[in-house]
Amino acid sequence: MKLNSTLSLVALSVVSVLQVASAAPVYEIVNIDDADVNGTLVGTANGYGQSINANNALVGVSRGRTNLNTGDITGDESVIDLEDAIGTDQSITYSTTTEITGNSFSFHALENDASTPWQPTFESVNGSIAPADVTDDQHNSIDSYFFDINDNGVRVGAMSAPQKTMPYGGSVAGIDYWYYRDYEQRGFVKAGADATEIALVPVYTQYTNSDGKTVNVGGMSLATAINQNNLISGYGSIALSSYGESLVSGCINNDSDTSPMDICVQANQFPSTSTGSSYIQYKTRAMVWQYNADGSVTPTELPLGLNAGDSSDTFTAQGLGINDAGVVVGRSHVYRYGDSDNLYYDAAFWRANEDGAYEYHWVPVVDNDVLSSIAYGVNNAGIIVGSYKKYIDGYQRDKFFVYDSNTPDSKPVTPNDFYAYRSDLSSRAKDINNQGQVVGYIEVSEEKQLPRPKDAFLYDVNTSEFNDLNNLLTCPSKGYEKDTDGNWKKHQFTVTDATGNTLTYTADIRVVEANKINEEGSIAATAFVRKPVYQTDTSGNLLLDDNGNPTFKLDGAGNPVTSYLPRMVVLKPTNSGVSCDATDDSDSSNAPYSRQGAALWGWIFLLPLLWLRRRK
Repeated sequence: MKLNSTLSLVALSVVSVLQVASAAPVYEIVNIDDADVNGTLVGTANGYGQSINANNALVGVSRGRTNLNTGDITGDESVIDLEDAIGTDQSITYSTTTEITGNSFSFHALENDASTPWQPTFESVNGSIAPADVTDDQHNSIDSYFFDINDNGVRVGAMSAPQKTMPYGGSVAGIDYWYYRDYEQRGFVKAGADATEIALVPVYTQYTNSDGKTVNVGGMSLATAINQNNLISGYGSIALSSYGESLVSGCINNDSDTSPMDICVQANQFPSTSTGSSYIQYKTRAMVWQYNADGSVTPTELPLGLNAGDSSDTFTAQGLGINDAGVVVGRSHVYRYGDSDNLYYDAAFWRANEDGAYEYHWVPVVDNDVLSSIAYGVNNAGIIVGSYKKYIDGYQRDKFFVYDSNTPDSKPVTPNDFYAYRSDLSSRAKDINNQGQVVGYIEVSEEKQLPRPKDAFLYDVNTSEFNDLNNLLTCPSKGYEKDTDGNWKKHQFTVTDATGNTLTYTADIRVVEANKINEEGSIAATAFVRKPVYQTDTSGNLLLDDNGNPTFKLDGAGNPVTSYLPRMVVLKPTNSGVSCDATDDSDSSNAPYSRQGAALWGWIFLLPLLWLRRRK
């Protein structure tokens, strides 16, 4: 989805004019080298910053392996870093008759790394292979994701199982094996880079039909956050949906050499190309897992927001954040006001009572027009942040909220954003620290019927001050450097492709999503970074000449174009600089603003869900 860059820049300039003098800290992006962001694993197109702890250890995710092993290619005027220049996410087509391709890779980045500070470093999970090491003879079938890290260095996330094979018995020539996995998504906890991850096995992993025949369906779980006491929040499967049961039952009844039962189940576990979610869906519940000193894990299922009884309806709940007191926030299906005709998927929190048992609490809605809501984070004072969805001026928009869980009779507060009122700009709050600093993202243009670009924000609960994080950055953090006269100018990159075409473009770095903020105010975030676009085939592979050189993608006028790719960035407060107010008239290209792959959490959270309606 593309926006006209000129129109977007106009909208951004309006927002900038409306900013007032800020008491917020000045930030610098610390993982920048020569105006370029070092924010994804070698061999991948996209990188995302997920979480950062008090020791400035960050965890993240890289996606979109480029299938390149040619290294750097020298052009006439510069070195082209191909892995950083892929314009599209590598296309993955899932099939039980071809090898399963893992396309998501976990990494960490450390400030105190003596040789490569803040360098994204691949971390193997469940036997996954680094994207740069994948070859035709060394295949990676595992997807892995890091979502959080605590001050003890304990990491949590999700992983898939490695692929398994069985001899092919079908009628299509040239196929030797069926390919399948024991599970598609399972939470894990990992104490260190070289430690073995411990799987967080969900309650439900097997289906048994009325004849007593059992088949492994894998179930699903996901670990979303971990507190300083090594208590993990997340969610896991407790049963199949009714529709999922019918699919699996059909696989059992139709078991044959041409479509074995496990292969039939796997085919229904793969994400649909049209919806992005699998056909087999699960009933899920919010969970906590205590990671113990001896390496064991103690699971606890949290109550649903309603009494499901023996209903066949697919009710779900998710734990998405946790504080050091063990308060869990997320969302759950609930009958608003106890009315069974008002089923919603609303923000929730769970808190242990005096007996240590967790109790469900509904986060009230700001009004009855709210369609749904979600809570992402909670600090040690019990302040919850999240967002709700409702129609504003005829369009569905998200608005971030702040809610004090200690005052149950109150309602969430919707802070003012760029304006002296609550605009129709969609926004989501992703995290809050104990200083009351909130981070997330917000739309920054006001076109009604077009996709809107987003920027990361910083909001202070104590002062009600709201800032676009890009307005708090130093000039080098935005791609500027000083010329010989001491004036700030955007850094210029020049690259040449296989045909001899030369592309000169200005550095452009824009922070689009902030996911985590630690107590010192350091932020794990994702930025869009301008890169050249190279020609690819229908599968997303680069078109290379005989020497391995790429060719620029051209616009309608025959000119090379640039696009924007997501990169992990680390934002740290600085006392040595001032926020950048430089402008550069040389950056006047009409390169399209292309939003590719941001907001990793969005599709991860939706994967196992069946929206708000009940399905039989």
